[in-house]
Amino acid sequence: MSINQILDIASSGLAAQRLRVQLIASNIANSETTRTKEGGPYRRRDAVFQAQDQGGFGEALSAAGVRVASIQTSQEPFLTRYEPGHPDADANGVVRYPNVNPVEEMVNLTEASRSYEANIASVRTAKSMASSALEILRVQ
Repeated sequence: MSINQILDIASSGLAAQRLRVQLIASNIANSETTRTKEGGPYRRRDAVFQAQDQGGFGEALSAAGVRVASIQTSQEPFLTRYEPGHPDADANGVVRYPNVNPVEEMVNLTEASRSYEANIASVRTAKSMASSALEILRVQ
């Protein structure tokens, strides 16, 4: 596997995790949004990843990298609260809130951040290996 392939794989992971972090931030920011343009409360969104086929030589490169296959909108039921004075309350005084759990989102954010850091570590290691190889060639 070449240094370029390693960097391509790591960069695809970086891009995928960056999008995931953006979606998590949007979920957290809208965790109390009861009215959207589409109508009704905000629905939680999440990225779905898929192995990226590079068509390489053998099994080692058959799944080289990751891509975002889709962004799914959660179909979990909304949270409800009895708030008769709220402008979005129904006839029974119940308000529907987004299906976003801030604690779960923070766990997802931690996981995405660690995955991002792991990809950065791969890039640094590949860079170090390339520098070492050049140094060996220069010495001889």
